Amino acid sequence: MASFDFDQAEGLRRMLAGPKPRIFTFLSAASAEEKGTMLVNLGASLVQAGRDVLLVDACVGSQGIAGRLNALHGATLLQVARQERALEDTVLAMPQGFCIAAMMRSGQQGVVQDLKQMRRVGKAFDLLAASADIVMVDAELGQDDNFPIAALADSEIVVQVANSPESIKNAYAIIKRIAGQLGRRPFNVLVTGASEKEAQLVYQNMAQAANRYLAVRLHSVGSVPADDHMKRAMRLGRTVVDAFPLAGASVAFRRLAGRFVLSDMAAAG
Repeated sequence: MASFDFDQAEGLRRMLAGPKPRIFTFLSAASAEEKGTMLVNLGASLVQAGRDVLLVDACVGSQGIAGRLNALHGATLLQVARQERALEDTVLAMPQGFCIAAMMRSGQQGVVQDLKQMRRVGKAFDLLAASADIVMVDAELGQDDNFPIAALADSEIVVQVANSPESIKNAYAIIKRIAGQLGRRPFNVLVTGASEKEAQLVYQNMAQAANRYLAVRLHSVGSVPADDHMKRAMRLGRTVVDAFPLAGASVAFRRLAGRFVLSDMAAAG
């Protein structure tokens, strides 16, 4: 059984700390398939841009990215918090070039109510995040409209929205729920399955509504068009940026990756 003294380890990490990792928490108002495709291809694009990328599955009420990639055979951060496994056992290297880890298994929502245990999960997450340049978190809000660990509330939040009235409505509802808990703060919007012109219209309408009714500022991080090459790449078990580098979606993902590595993402509006 692994024993891990979080206080000593965290203190040592702070003394030896290098650059602070960029943490992006993704919430999606698109389908589960669209969300998974976006996370995998953006992660692979960031790897191609020379970044060490860690995907963390923080979904507890539904299947997250680890389940979609059949990467649930590693340890979880919850097991580390319970001192059942070592932190390094949580990390799995994926063929796309990034690493992946799971916070806990789906269906363990009850654990989130144990604040002491979730603080230990949060400490394990902080330690793991320090090993990457960029951390992409596949997240969902709990029934109380909160994130399971504090680090996600402090991260850069990205809301994925598709080009449909239902998705736009759901994305706005997500932003409203978070703002109701965390207060006024900026949000980043990523539009998928839309042309640049369509995406700009979606973003502008959402930004106007958020500013008028929530006093919240939105930033556009870009868009990804609908592209059959993504489905073809999935059937090949590859990312579109690898299998079809000249496809419209690949160009869009590389552009997105460039914006995500900017030192000040708030400037990308």
